[in-house]
Amino acid sequence: MDSTLPRRTPGPSGRQRAVPESLPGAPTRALRIRAASGWEKFMRLAEVRDQEATE
Repeated sequence: MDSTLPRRTPGPSGRQRAVPESLPGAPTRALRIRAASGWEKFMRLAEVRDQEATE
């Protein structure tokens, strides 16, 4: 059974994802990522200090 439809090749659909614009005064994605890494570092230090205090 032969198909008369052309064979489809994978590739971009032509649609582009629109990046939603942030609200005025909202932090940028880069700032949120930097803040998250800083928070993780802060929590690790707090955990180490807590362990040292209980020893």
